[in-house]
Amino acid sequence: MAGGWSRDGAVQDQIDASVADAVQQARSKLAKGESAVHCEECDGVIPEKRRQAIPGVRLCIACQSALEKQEVNSGGINRRGSKDSQLR
Repeated sequence: MAGGWSRDGAVQDQIDASVADAVQQARSKLAKGESAVHCEECDGVIPEKRRQAIPGVRLCIACQSALEKQEVNSGGINRRGSKDSQLR
């Protein structure tokens, strides 16, 4: 079922593209290589269990949490545009 001027399946294509973008963004943040023994920020010891659970980890839990709080959520891409712009 198409909505408005869009072709059949267009909405699902937009959803699939948004999911693919989110997966790519998450994978790009994964560290690669060997885990650090000491945190790159505070020089504290990274627990062995954390190093085993997350290969390539570079930060301790406290520094990683602080970094994630600082990151701004991009909000994604509005592929369909706003309803206001469609009504004009």
